Amino acid sequence: MPAPHPEAFAFLSTRRSHPAKAFVQGGPTPDRAALEVILTAALRVPDHGKLEPWRLIVLRGAALRRLGDLAADLGADAEMSAKGRAIYDTSGLAVAVISSPKEQPKVPVVEQCASAHALCLNLVNAAEAQGWGACWLTGWPAHDPRWAAKAFGCTEAEQVAGIVHIGTVGAEAPDRPRPDLARVVEWREG
Repeated sequence: MPAPHPEAFAFLSTRRSHPAKAFVQGGPTPDRAALEVILTAALRVPDHGKLEPWRLIVLRGAALRRLGDLAADLGADAEMSAKGRAIYDTSGLAVAVISSPKEQPKVPVVEQCASAHALCLNLVNAAEAQGWGACWLTGWPAHDPRWAAKAFGCTEAEQVAGIVHIGTVGAEAPDRPRPDLARVVEWREG
């Protein structure tokens, strides 16, 4: 018989991301020691072959503003540039998760990329479990290889898996509707 963890299950059953725009602007963010605790927990993801097919970049202050400048320089229309910049102009702390697959014939690249994406969700959950607001809000610029190379030194084999913003929760936003189990689950038995 399994040994349940009711507190953990209650957290996962009600978890949600807090919108970054609802964070207290200029409010506290985890200091380095607190963030290391969060990162240590977040790194407990499936990692077939122990390849560590990801790397993390912690961003604060001017480093975030530079990302906004790079987004504006991509040459998108004014509305897209403003939207790309706004993410970084209002954030106090973000962690970029870079998917960095390793050459390993026994572990397909798709599994290595999945590990990086799992790390993003673990990072959101770990930050939220520590009482911070967290939001996996990558933004359109991060999917441009030129931007990723300038912003994070991404190689051709790497991509931005996600950018997780962490801050102090301001006003609570209503929870969004959740999927209907009957619509998304197919049962095959026997």
